[in-house]
Amino acid sequence: MYIAHINEKDGTYQSVEEHSYNVAKLAEAFSIQPLGNVIFNAGLFHDVGKFQALFQRRISGEAVRVEHSGCGAQLCVKNYPGSLLGFMMAYCIAGHHSGLPNGGSKNDTADMATLYGRINREYEDYSAWEGSLSAKTFSDSQFISFLTADCNNDKRKIIDKLAFWIRYCFSCLTDADTIDSAGFCGEDIVAPMKTDFKRCLMRLNEHFNSFEAQTMLQKKRSAIQAQVFDGLQQSGEIYTINMPTGSGKTLCSVKFALEKAIAAGKKRIIYVIPYNSIIDQTAGVFEGIFGQDMELLRHQSTFSYSDDEQYSSEYSLKAKYNSENWQADFIITTAVQFFETICSHQKSRLRKLHNMADSIIVFDEVHQLPLKYLRPCLQAVACVTKYLNAQAVFMTATMPDFKSLLEKYSFANINVVDLVRDKKDFIYFRKCHYDFLAQQDKEFIVQQALEAPSALIIVNKRQTARDIFSLCTGEKYHLSTYMTARDRERTISKIKMRLSSLAADYPDWKNVPPERRICVVSTSLIEAGVDLDFYTVYRELTGLDSILQAGGRCNREGHREYGDVHIFELPDSGTDDIKTNLTRSIIEKYEALDSEEAIGEYYHRLFAINDQQIDKMGMSGEKGAAVNTSIPFQDIDMNMIDSPTISLVVMQDEASRQMIEGLRFSGRANVRHLQKYTCTIYCYELEQLSKQGVVDDCNGIIWLTDEKYYDETIGVIFEGRDYIVGAEGDIMSITAPSEGGGIIL
Repeated sequence: MYIAHINEKDGTYQSVEEHSYNVAKLAEAFSIQPLGNVIFNAGLFHDVGKFQALFQRRISGEAVRVEHSGCGAQLCVKNYPGSLLGFMMAYCIAGHHSGLPNGGSKNDTADMATLYGRINREYEDYSAWEGSLSAKTFSDSQFISFLTADCNNDKRKIIDKLAFWIRYCFSCLTDADTIDSAGFCGEDIVAPMKTDFKRCLMRLNEHFNSFEAQTMLQKKRSAIQAQVFDGLQQSGEIYTINMPTGSGKTLCSVKFALEKAIAAGKKRIIYVIPYNSIIDQTAGVFEGIFGQDMELLRHQSTFSYSDDEQYSSEYSLKAKYNSENWQADFIITTAVQFFETICSHQKSRLRKLHNMADSIIVFDEVHQLPLKYLRPCLQAVACVTKYLNAQAVFMTATMPDFKSLLEKYSFANINVVDLVRDKKDFIYFRKCHYDFLAQQDKEFIVQQALEAPSALIIVNKRQTARDIFSLCTGEKYHLSTYMTARDRERTISKIKMRLSSLAADYPDWKNVPPERRICVVSTSLIEAGVDLDFYTVYRELTGLDSILQAGGRCNREGHREYGDVHIFELPDSGTDDIKTNLTRSIIEKYEALDSEEAIGEYYHRLFAINDQQIDKMGMSGEKGAAVNTSIPFQDIDMNMIDSPTISLVVMQDEASRQMIEGLRFSGRANVRHLQKYTCTIYCYELEQLSKQGVVDDCNGIIWLTDEKYYDETIGVIFEGRDYIVGAEGDIMSITAPSEGGGIIL
C-alpha cells in the first residue's frame, strides 16, 4: 500500500488512493458545474508524487527530502498536452502546499520555483498511480466558451478571468485536501457556525416595528428604506443602496440581505466593512438584535475571540476553525480580508474563496475601494456574482456610477439594480451647511472650535492632530493611530458618554460653560462607523467623500435645523494631491457640496483623472504582465493597506507583558492577541526609537521596551529620553516632552 498519511494517535494508515478519491469527490462537491470534472481530477492527481519510493521512505521515518506536489503538475501538462484546463490543474497541484506559483516560461530551469521550473524537474518514477486512479473527461472547448463570455474579445480581460478560475479551483482543492487530511489524522471536526435567517428576520422586523415614525425626518427615513424593500423582487447580480448618512443604511441592508437569502435559499451572508473600528460597532448592533439566533463569525485582524470574555471557549474554538474557510452562515469581515483573499496566491487566504458562492455579500462604504485596486476588486465581485450564484449589495451615502465602472473595468452584461431611485427625500438628511474658511492657522481653528458646545477637528496627518491637541484647553480628546486600538476604543467610549451627558444637561445648547465644552481632535479614522454627534465640525481640506463623511458626525441626530461643517487649509499642510485639488474646484462650483450633482461630478472627474492607474492592475497582474497561461500569482498579491508603516506593540497591562515575555523566550506569539496593543508608526519613526534604544523585535514583531515613550492620551512619544554621564560619573536623564515645554533634568 502506498501511504498518504499516518495517524500519529493510533498508528493507522491512509492510502494515497483513498485520500486522492476523498479529496477529488469533496473538491468536486465544492465546485460549480462547468468545472466539476476538472476539479475532481485536480483532487485525484494532487498527491501522485506520493507514489514515489522516496516519499514512501520518508513517511516511514527516513530523513530524506522529497518533493511530491510537482509530480501532479507535471502529469497534468504531459497527459493533457496543449490543454488550458491541464495548465489550470497544474497550477493548483503545484501550489497546494506552498501557494500558487508564478507561471514562468518554458525555458525555466529545474532550480526555479515557477510552474514551468517545477514541471521541468526530474522526479522519481510515480507511474504506480495508473493502476489506482481513474480520471474523468472534460472539454477544453466548453471551458474556453465559458471563459471568453462577457469579455468582448478583450484578451487581457480573458486572462484576468482565467486568473480568477485558477484561484477558484485552487480553493476547492486545498479546502478539500485540508478537511480530509485533518479528519483522518484525528483532528477535531468543528461544526459550521449556524444562523437561523428566518428567526433573525423576525427579530429585525420586531426591531423596526418598535419605532413609530413621528417626526418628518423619521417618516422620510422610512420612505427611503421602503424603496429598498420594494426592490426585493427585482432580479439583479449587484444592487446599489445609495442612502444619506443617518437614514439607517446598516439595518436596512441587513433586512434586504436576510429577505434575499431566505427567498433564494442562499447559504450565507457576508458583510464587508472598510475598517476594523466599524466592525466593532456593527457587530455589537447585530449581536444585540439577533442574540442566540445568530452565530456571528467576525474575521478581522484586530479581533480575537479568546480575548473577549463574552464568548465561551467552545464558541471561540468554533470561530477559530471556521474563519479558515468561512464555514459560517453569517460573516462580518473587512474589505482587506475579502479582496486580498480573492486576489491572493496563498493557501491560507484562497481556501475560503469557493465558500463565497451562493451568498449575499454586502459592501458597506463601498466608495472607499482603493483606486489602485479598483479594477481587480470590481472584477472579483463580477465573477462571484455572475458565475458563483452570489448577489452583492453596494452601499454608501456617496455612490459613484458603479454600473459604468463595472462595464469598463470588469466584464460585460453585469445586471446592476439601483434600489433607491427617487432621491427627493435626501434633502431632509442634509443637516449641515458646508463653508470654506480658506487658509487658516492652527491657533485660529482651535480658538473657533473652543467656542462651540462640542467640536470635532479632523486633520490629514497624525502629527498635525497632536500639534492642534496641544493647543486645546478644557475637556479635550485625541484620536489617531499613534494610539493603540485599546486606547482608541476607550477614548471613543468616553467621548460618546460625555457627549450624551452634555446633550442631556444642555438640550438647547445655550450657555454651556467653558469647562463643559468638549473638543475632539482626530485623524480620518473617526469619519466612518463611529457613531458620534458634534455641534460643529472642522475638517482640513481633502477628498469630497471624506469631507461628507466628516459631515456625518455633525448634527447627526438632527436636533437642530442645520449644523456647521467648516473646511479649512493649513499654511504648512503640504497637501497637493488629486483628490484635494479636485475638491477645491468642486467647492468653487457648488454651494451644496452634498448635492447629487456635486458628488456625481467629483467621482466622474476622479475616475477620469485616474483612469490609467485604475486600468493598470487586474486580477492577473499589472497590464502586460500576463501572457497566455503564464500568470505571476506570487507577484500580484494585493496590498490594500498601501502605506510604509510598521506595527508597534505597546505593553500596557499584565496580559501584554506576558505575551511579550513569551515571545522573547519561545520566539512565538499570537499576533491577533497582540493587535489591541498595537499602534502604527512610519519606518523613519521606528528608526528614531531604535537610535534611542527603546524598541526590540523578535520574528518581525516589534515592541516598545520603555513604557515612558507611550502616553495613553496621544500615543507614541518620539522625543524620547537621552542619558548622559555627569562630571562625577552620575547618570542623568534629559527628557524632551512631547507637547512642548522646557527640558526636564
